[in-house]
Amino acid sequence: MSETHYWHEVLVSLRRIIRATDLQSKRIMKLAGLTIPQIMVLRAIASLGDVTVRRISAHVSLSQATVTTILNRLEARRLIERTRSQRDKRVVNARLTDNGRAILAQAPPLLHERFIKRFEALQPWEQTQILSVLQHVAVMMDAEAIDAAPLLDIDPPNTPT
Repeated sequence: MSETHYWHEVLVSLRRIIRATDLQSKRIMKLAGLTIPQIMVLRAIASLGDVTVRRISAHVSLSQATVTTILNRLEARRLIERTRSQRDKRVVNARLTDNGRAILAQAPPLLHERFIKRFEALQPWEQTQILSVLQHVAVMMDAEAIDAAPLLDIDPPNTPT
């Protein structure tokens, strides 16, 4: 293949990455009834214990506004509950309910978890090379200024009850 067609192969590879992410999101939604960010927030609460929105936000690399929206949805499904801190009544903590723990125990592995395992198995120079190339691609696509939380929260599709 001539060099002039490499851009086409790069775009095809990017599309495959986007498609793989989308398909995995849909699989997880079908299996667990939760979005990837919702699972990430549940796991953060399980890991951190009674925790504030700010700490969850930092733990999962999502904005506090996004985490608040996710918590609202999880609370409506009775997977988490919010309680006021005993020490400071201004502070509200989220904690898992029994239902939340049960759902979390059944949640499938997330796509990025497999990626992380494979990425960490690479040599440090390979990790650096991949990072550098992806950063260059982001700049070439004028995407360096886009808010890039690792994953986005999407509304689940309407499903019959």
